[in-house]
Amino acid sequence: MKQAIAIVLLCCLAAFYLVGCGKKDTGGEDDRLTVAVIPKGTIHEFWKTIHAGAEKAGRELGVEILWKGSLKEDDRDAQISVVENILVRQVDGIVLAPLDDVALRRPVDQAMRNNIPVVIFDSGLQGDNYVSYVATDNFRAGQLAGEHMA
Repeated sequence: MKQAIAIVLLCCLAAFYLVGCGKKDTGGEDDRLTVAVIPKGTIHEFWKTIHAGAEKAGRELGVEILWKGSLKEDDRDAQISVVENILVRQVDGIVLAPLDDVALRRPVDQAMRNNIPVVIFDSGLQGDNYVSYVATDNFRAGQLAGEHMA
């Protein structure tokens, strides 16, 4: 499971390179990209696994991971606040698992206007103002599980 999450996050981080985000090369250590990973919550075991995968992907790509999220998965206002606070830090990219497919559109639109690419993962976001969407195809996963059990 951790390996799959690391692969997904590596793909997300690679997407940031493809869209040309990043700091200009000045030859210093500050040239590392900083990517904020914002989960739906931080205390559930699933999100702890996502955190471990993000850190692993960051180490492998030489990217600083800024892990920020609310404690509980039902605090939409806290997640919106986290995204807004991340925008002030001027990170190079955001990987977001939105709690609300409508309420998070405004801060994501703001990030994109600020040339901060956003990758959405786990749950969708209405609209298409983001770089990429990465999620499990639950229907296909159910089919595969059924085939395996049969």
